[in-house]
Amino acid sequence: MSANIGLAAWHAYMAGGGDPQALRDLLAEDAVFHSPVVHTPQAGRDKVFAYLHAASHVLGGDDFRYLREIVDGDQAVLEFQSSLDDIQINGVDIIRWNEDGKISDFKVMVRPLKAINKVWEKMAEMLTAQSAS
Repeated sequence: MSANIGLAAWHAYMAGGGDPQALRDLLAEDAVFHSPVVHTPQAGRDKVFAYLHAASHVLGGDDFRYLREIVDGDQAVLEFQSSLDDIQINGVDIIRWNEDGKISDFKVMVRPLKAINKVWEKMAEMLTAQSAS
């Protein structure tokens, strides 16, 4: 299956302000998330949801934008740019969809080092706040 349907849904989620139910609907039950700062893959819809929901709020500010995308069959690489506390962030989302058009694998890579450190700091704050509520 082409990634186009899943990719359009992902873009709609990012443009729509990060609606939690819209994100949950995009994820396969057995989805896996690969963080730029957490060593082990995070498996299962609930864990992937927690990371992606937090990331969309940490990185998805007013200046977040995708610069380019490369799509091949059921996968895509999306290069993004954003900033946190005046630190420019450049990264890629590597996404694979299953045959139902649901995200089955999501990997984030970020550069430069001070951007990774800032993302780690802000993500830790967001994930802690989410788990407390």
